[in-house]
Amino acid sequence: MNNNIARRICLTGMLAALYLALNMVGFRAWTFHITFASLPVVVGGLLFGPLEGMLIAAIGEFFNQTLSYGVTPTTVLWIIPPAVRGLMIGYAALALRKGPRSLEERPVLCYGICMAVALCTTAVNTLVMYLDSVIMGYYSFAYVFGSAVIRIISGILTAVVVTTVAIPLVRLLRRQVILRRA
Repeated sequence: MNNNIARRICLTGMLAALYLALNMVGFRAWTFHITFASLPVVVGGLLFGPLEGMLIAAIGEFFNQTLSYGVTPTTVLWIIPPAVRGLMIGYAALALRKGPRSLEERPVLCYGICMAVALCTTAVNTLVMYLDSVIMGYYSFAYVFGSAVIRIISGILTAVVVTTVAIPLVRLLRRQVILRRA
């Protein structure tokens, strides 16, 4: 039992570090940022559930924020959108784990959930952009909402790519764990 807990803590830390690394090698333009940092969040949520999915995102984004911008009055706000992604995917995976097949075993549903979660994450991210701009004193309607359509499209496309990679990766990781237990 303690070995399983230690393994989950180590994997959560490793996936959070991978989140940070993938976030650092993204494409940044105006008000949107394209990365594959959500891959470890999706993998963690599918494998472990909502708590680990949220922790991977929150820890990874906290380090991303502090390394990129330092600690600001809105640092905690920027942790919320990726944490929401981890929670939502983790809860969906947990709910479907009780059935005959896990979420990654139902590809169409997995893609649908990941794309819906990407839309929710984009909406929460837009809200955080608005709050940050008001708190920090740089609000502009064009800045906050002008690229919303581009961010929505890039979020959905990124979700499709990430889900395409995550499904076989999670299946492989589940097989590895089963083989180790035998």
